[in-house]
Amino acid sequence: MRTKFKVYKLHFTTPLHIGDTRDDYSISLKTYQSDAMYAALTSCLAKVGKEIPKDGDLGFTVSSLFPFYQKSENDKPVYFLPKLLKQKLPKLEDIGNAKKVKKVSWLDITYFEKLIGGNTLFENGKDLEHIKGDFLTASTIERDFMSSQVSQRVTISRDLSEDAKPFYMDRIFFKDKSGLFFMAYGNTNLLDGALEVLKDEGIGTDRNVGNGYFTFTKEEIEIDLPESNYISNLSMFCPESETQLNDMLTDKAVAYDFTKRGGWITTAPHNSIRKNTVHMFTPASVFKALKTTVDINIMGKIVDLNPAQSYPGIDHPIWRNGKSIFIPVKI
Repeated sequence: MRTKFKVYKLHFTTPLHIGDTRDDYSISLKTYQSDAMYAALTSCLAKVGKEIPKDGDLGFTVSSLFPFYQKSENDKPVYFLPKLLKQKLPKLEDIGNAKKVKKVSWLDITYFEKLIGGNTLFENGKDLEHIKGDFLTASTIERDFMSSQVSQRVTISRDLSEDAKPFYMDRIFFKDKSGLFFMAYGNTNLLDGALEVLKDEGIGTDRNVGNGYFTFTKEEIEIDLPESNYISNLSMFCPESETQLNDMLTDKAVAYDFTKRGGWITTAPHNSIRKNTVHMFTPASVFKALKTTVDINIMGKIVDLNPAQSYPGIDHPIWRNGKSIFIPVKI
């Protein structure tokens, strides 16, 4: 079933650093997760006086941010989606080819459709010539359209009582009109307004020194979705209940990863306080569907990470969105 997705493309005008759970500045992640994006959008709406719903739901769900390649404004972009954590593996006798295949993390829409349709990629050595580093596409792209650069910086104490301490920061640069994109599902009226604010606020780490600024454009893409009893998440996912999670995991074919989500509070005067944490499933995990499906499903819940029990005085909820866009995949 060919399904349309509303897409927002972020064209970065400055470098980008996406922090990991260890706050290690020397490594930047390549994906900005959906819950962080949703939190940034919510914060922007609050800054301009928009009333945030009591349950934290803005009426739409977003995917995590994935890379796309675009040479110029008039060129057709090549969108990349994450490789599923569960897939049929090809038999490759050549060790070099096996290593190349293992390195692939991102598939263009054509190869993504093949994978979620139950096909084995690289069978009999097919399509190996289309591997371009971490990316798999038959389109012409620049291998380094998304590059990483580590530079040295120093921290200086506010009162100058301590010596300056050097540290290294890894930042991501995008060539031409390339950048990150996300899909959106639902009523996006608030989303458009929030992005107009967020583009000048920036995303990621060290926005106060110019990281993470962007412009954005919108368009639609189509993905051919199969009919299946298995689904995969395109966003961070927090199950609605233990019962729901048990039903989604009771199958030998499931494959998943999860991580702890939290971070620092960004509203003054609580900037030095950490939020509570919650574990969420990362995109490209594979679950048992609650019923056979051929279309988009939205599942998950929004949780409040307000640490008021430990730090009284924080009088507003701190929402973390674990609602995810799910699509059917064949295993």
